[in-house]
Amino acid sequence: MKISPKKLNFFLMFKLPAAFFTGVRTKYIDDQTCVVMVKHRWINQNPFKSMFWAVQGMAAELTTGALVMSKIKNSDKNISMLVAKNNATFIKKATGKITFVCKEGHKIDQTITRAIETNEGQTVWLNAIGSNEEGVEVSNFNFEWTLKVRD
Repeated sequence: MKISPKKLNFFLMFKLPAAFFTGVRTKYIDDQTCVVMVKHRWINQNPFKSMFWAVQGMAAELTTGALVMSKIKNSDKNISMLVAKNNATFIKKATGKITFVCKEGHKIDQTITRAIETNEGQTVWLNAIGSNEEGVEVSNFNFEWTLKVRD
């Protein structure tokens, strides 16, 4: 079964309800790219009338994590995944519709191949950039994912 935006959004509702109720939604996913959108609303704002940093983080993490989940599913191997580290830079107030994009599916392919060949845990840093409706970058997130083939 292929991972689709509809299936990911359904997954959010039951497995990550905080992301679902704050408006995080997957809009597109293919072999190399994932796009997640979240709209600034009352439920996800901070006291400064912009989007709370943690909501941006959930959307950014989903862009990278959905790609990792998709690649693991396509590998037909039992592989665990976990965020080991992350960092973020906030450039501008996040208001309106914020779109997060990760275009690094190729890095996951290489990491899964190494994990399978070596039977050792591997790490990969993936980047998600958040932009507003004008295309201006508002935040930039990096996540270090650990992948390990389970016995």
